[in-house]
Amino acid sequence: MMGNIGLITHLIAATSFGLLALLLVFQWRVQPLGISLVLACTASALWSAIIGLGTLAEYPPVHLIQVAELVRNIAWVYFLLQLLGLQTDGASLTLRGRDWRPLFYLGSAVALLIMLAPMLAPLGGLHFGYEVTLGLWLAFALGTLLVVEQLYRNATTAERWSLKFLCFSLGAIAAWDFFMYSEALLFRRLDPDLWQARGLVNAVVTPALGIAFARYSSWRVKLQVSRQVVFHTVTLVGAGIYLLGMAAIGYFLKFMGGTWGTVLQLAFLVAAATLLFSLLFSGRLRALLRVQLSKHFFSYRYDYREEWLKFTRALASLNEEVAEGIIRIMGPLVDSRAGLLWGGSEGQPLRLLAHWEMSVPEGAAEEGLGALPAWLQRTDWVINLQEWRASPDVYVDLQLPRWLRQDESLWLIIPLVFRDRLEGVLMLRRSELKDSINWEDRDLLKTAGRQAASHLAQHLASQALVEARQFDAFNRLSAYVVHDLKNILAQQSLIVSNAAKHRHNPAFIDDMIATVDNSVARMQRLMEQMRSGMRSVSAADVELEPLLRQVVEGRSSARPIPSLAGLDHPVHVEADSERIATVFNHLIQNAQEATPADGSVSVQITTGDNQVIVDISDSGRGMDAEFLRLRLFRPFESTKGLTGMGIGAFESREYIRQLGGDISVQSEPGVGSRFRVTLPQAGGLSTSNME
Repeated sequence: MMGNIGLITHLIAATSFGLLALLLVFQWRVQPLGISLVLACTASALWSAIIGLGTLAEYPPVHLIQVAELVRNIAWVYFLLQLLGLQTDGASLTLRGRDWRPLFYLGSAVALLIMLAPMLAPLGGLHFGYEVTLGLWLAFALGTLLVVEQLYRNATTAERWSLKFLCFSLGAIAAWDFFMYSEALLFRRLDPDLWQARGLVNAVVTPALGIAFARYSSWRVKLQVSRQVVFHTVTLVGAGIYLLGMAAIGYFLKFMGGTWGTVLQLAFLVAAATLLFSLLFSGRLRALLRVQLSKHFFSYRYDYREEWLKFTRALASLNEEVAEGIIRIMGPLVDSRAGLLWGGSEGQPLRLLAHWEMSVPEGAAEEGLGALPAWLQRTDWVINLQEWRASPDVYVDLQLPRWLRQDESLWLIIPLVFRDRLEGVLMLRRSELKDSINWEDRDLLKTAGRQAASHLAQHLASQALVEARQFDAFNRLSAYVVHDLKNILAQQSLIVSNAAKHRHNPAFIDDMIATVDNSVARMQRLMEQMRSGMRSVSAADVELEPLLRQVVEGRSSARPIPSLAGLDHPVHVEADSERIATVFNHLIQNAQEATPADGSVSVQITTGDNQVIVDISDSGRGMDAEFLRLRLFRPFESTKGLTGMGIGAFESREYIRQLGGDISVQSEPGVGSRFRVTLPQAGGLSTSNME
């Protein structure tokens, strides 16, 4: 007797399945399969009750338990096969057009005969051993796992929401049975702990079954047997058969080995398990299995949905090495493990972009592709070099470069076409598993090639954009430098023009020396910027009023003479003193040039809200609203004709914005203009950020 534990666990399971059957009867869910599902739950409840109540007898009713378990297994398998029939052939009870019921009935009769054999042995001389009975239970468990695996693996995300609880429940029951009976077959006895826990396992999964029945009321999910399903099913069946054979041989070794039996059995189990895992993780074996399945079980070689999703995900995961990545993900489509990729800019000959798992053929880089790209652009064909060597007339007018004709390791040439333009040419090395391709392979390669071509075109365009931005940055720096040189030249020209008139004036000589010294320092700074590629140096604390006073005094030689209204306390900003001085010098110079000699130009400093404000006002000709909005701060726009660069205002505003400030303008034609420069005070910006 098993004791009270077996009684309790199996009675819990019986009660759970009984309640589930009653719920199905009253609610009558899953109409197409209602009867078979109620019968399956009822059979499970009766089976659990028989086992539980059998523990109260002096000797468990073994034959009755076996028959009850057989009925339970047949009922659940019948339900699952009905479900598969509805999913593959609509409302019919067939699997892919074939009626499965006669074969199922025959198998059930054979299983029932095996269970009743001990009782019928005196009548017909029949006898089935203990191992045969355990093998039958293993077959039911393995068959249930196979059907559950097919249901779940090929379901979509929405369908799995409904199926996952059913698959989990029945899969857990079958997996526990498979484990328990495998151990019993190996050691020739049932583990009492596993047997007693079996009832609890069945009881635990009944809530999940209830959720599954509540979630889905029709059980009509459109499933198809894909290559992935067949592959994993064949793998699972093979593993199951292998485990059964391993258990049988292990038992034989233990039985025949005498005192060495246990040692030989354990050694064999370890070796067999190691071999099984090595085979399951063998990429070559998996590839060979897929090839054989495609050849002998399907009219179409590829599961296009799966191939396309996998290929798209692989393309999206490429980062920097796009060219090499395209070879790496397109090669496995035809079991090739190496290749070359050619590509390039529009209007330029294609160049070798990448090579993967193979060296560059001799002469390839020097000779290039010759007339091959033009032929591929015209025909959009996938070239099989083996076929070309055997029947060159198939590829009319195809001319290959000499190095490609001599290289016999390359196998396929695939055009990468994007928007009717040849973006690249992919060359794959000969496969070790395939020696030919058919129309399906060619269509798949051409379609994948077009997808890869769009990715390659985007990558090449991104590279060209990066180069263009680098040139743009260099050109912008050059424009700034030329603008600064123009200002330095203007200073030197002013000295030359006044030299004849003031050469005997000591003050002029001193001013000339200071101006030349300033020009030399600025030119040295420009040379440093050209060498480093950087426009400015790091910012430092600058007291603004003395700097503005120096700029105003420097502009006092021109008319009208600017005036400065300062503050009674110092204000500081974080900036490059030379660049900020250049900004104010430019703004004051523009104000002077726009104002007649009898007009006025004023500079005023104010503060407020941790900011310093510099207003540069003039009474000049002013600017209209359209000019302010569209042209003032636009680079290379100037009102000074050939003498202006049109970059001073743009550069000034960009630098002020880098410092965290801005330049605003108010102007009216015939009245004048006011440029307002707003800058954060030193220390004030960080304080406002903290707030």
